[in-house]
Amino acid sequence: MKFAGLVEYDGAEFAGWAVQPRLRTVEGTLSEALATVLRCPVKMSVAGRTDAGVHAVGQVVSFSVDTELSPDLISYKVTAVLPKDLAMRRCVAVWEGFDARWDARNRRYVYRILNSEIRSPLNRNASSYIARPLDFELLQRAAELVIGEHDFRAFTPSKSYHLRFERTVTESRWSRDGDLLTYHVAANSFLHGMVRTLIGTMLEIADGRRDPASFERLLRGGVRSEAGPAAPSRGLTLVAVGYDQDLWRSE
Repeated sequence: MKFAGLVEYDGAEFAGWAVQPRLRTVEGTLSEALATVLRCPVKMSVAGRTDAGVHAVGQVVSFSVDTELSPDLISYKVTAVLPKDLAMRRCVAVWEGFDARWDARNRRYVYRILNSEIRSPLNRNASSYIARPLDFELLQRAAELVIGEHDFRAFTPSKSYHLRFERTVTESRWSRDGDLLTYHVAANSFLHGMVRTLIGTMLEIADGRRDPASFERLLRGGVRSEAGPAAPSRGLTLVAVGYDQDLWRSE
């Protein structure tokens, strides 16, 4: 049978999603738990490979396995053997050809910044921290420029596995709740490091160190050295992956 799993994790102590020798990764840890519960090796497809330190509440995996366990029991038993910073929140049966990565129509991320003179211990893993004042109106203006189809090659490492750099962004906006600034972004897919580099470049605009016009030019293509530094990974969370059908709807 084919299954889809909704995966949540605190990425602070993981070296990213993908398996790496001698490193603690989300994929490696989850694969071990699935193999323990299902009593066989399990090969997964994942909607989005997150980097070290990045969190997720809406990560999606798919896998095929011959089992008599119900989907609800799979997610319960797998989560029971997982560490406290990783869980499979849901599991559902899906059609045989479903693939978590290739069937995804969009991904949605949020990035949180605590913009305050005083740091917050409770937010240390879930948001980045900037003490200096930021121009929120300039952040909003910069975010509006990102909406639409653009060439994002300036916002991914110059040595990249990507063959095409055009992406269509359907949502790009900042919200503010007291000292907490949140960037909301959704696209059909993202380049490696794209969201954090966009944020790092927008922060240069909010600091008055970059003109919005130069940012707009980068959205038509450029080189990585022309964009700003990548923002810290701990503020980034994958919140949802969209498909043609709602995988998690109640029966």
